[in-house]
Amino acid sequence: MTNDHTIPTRYPLPNRLLHWIRAGLILGLIGLGWIMTTLPEKIAARFDWFYPVHKEFGVLAFLTGTVAIVARTRSILPGHPPGLAPWEARLSTVVQYAILTLAIIVPLMGYAMSSSFTQSDGVPFFGIELPELLAKNDRAFAIFQWLHKTLAYTLLGLIILHIAGVLKHRFVDAGKDTDVLPRML
Repeated sequence: MTNDHTIPTRYPLPNRLLHWIRAGLILGLIGLGWIMTTLPEKIAARFDWFYPVHKEFGVLAFLTGTVAIVARTRSILPGHPPGLAPWEARLSTVVQYAILTLAIIVPLMGYAMSSSFTQSDGVPFFGIELPELLAKNDRAFAIFQWLHKTLAYTLLGLIILHIAGVLKHRFVDAGKDTDVLPRML
């Protein structure tokens, strides 16, 4: 007889797929955002290609993040590995929740930025033009722009911390009863 309430040792497949899709989207968007904002304004591709693509994949990142949060609430997830120190388990939880939260807030700030900018070309989503729900206001735009940039770099810092923790537990810790990587593969 099997016990359906046992704690799994790996994340469920939908959670793992959403994790890696989000990781690729977020890192790609941060890279694309950095490139597009450092290009000279005279380069037409900056506004004709980079910004629309960044917006489209930003909306996709928001949707993927939302689905990931819903999937997480409906899944039985593995607990922390037994070898983690209590502070490591707490830090891991805080970083995971912060990444999930920022994966939603950063795209929302990008949307708010684009929606409020008086010269915005809109918010495209793969052939669909999303409604701009905010009033055009360049002062609000400046605030949303600062938040979008600052929170995106905060998200990048948390991702680096997350990856560093995974690598530490995989390659540095003795005994390897802290290895978290197999849980997400």
